[in-house]
Amino acid sequence: MRQRHARTLALATAVAVGAAALTGCGPAPWTNPAGSPTPSATETVAPPVSNDLSGGSTERELTAGAVAASVNYWSELSMDRWTANAVKPISLSLVTTVTPDDGQKVYLQKATMVAVPANATETFDALPPQTDSATVNPGYLVLDPYSYSQTFNVGTVPAEATYVTVQFTYDFLVQTAPKSKEYAKQTATDTLTVAIAAG
Repeated sequence: MRQRHARTLALATAVAVGAAALTGCGPAPWTNPAGSPTPSATETVAPPVSNDLSGGSTERELTAGAVAASVNYWSELSMDRWTANAVKPISLSLVTTVTPDDGQKVYLQKATMVAVPANATETFDALPPQTDSATVNPGYLVLDPYSYSQTFNVGTVPAEATYVTVQFTYDFLVQTAPKSKEYAKQTATDTLTVAIAAG
């Protein structure tokens, strides 16, 4: 009788140990295909870098007081070649209208570009500003149908940079009246974000 009781107890213990093994913690092996890493709870994925020139060009409508400017930006260098060490050109074409249009003209006195490289966690020092100042007085005529075109270059940026913010400033002079020698200054600003390709 004692021997039969001992066998029953041993069998019950074995069943309990087996059940405990089957109910262990962790995902079942078949829920994670072989070779697929299990993402960490603290693992973060960097968001994709926006690129205003990814479509080849972009057009902006800017307003500065009575002046409305249409600016088209593009680059002759393909985006996959916008690496940290490359000379990265940005071309632009600008034309304006004025409201009310009483016959006064609009002139571009100065255009300035400043490039600021950065990545998801750090902003680096700005590159030296590039300025195109008018060589004629009072400036370049930019009232439609006359336009202004120029190319600025973004130079070498830190290897850690993943994008560059390009800031443009346009200083306009607007005649206060047709044939007047008096002018009102108006300033428009614009910003582009362009991705830096891996070298």
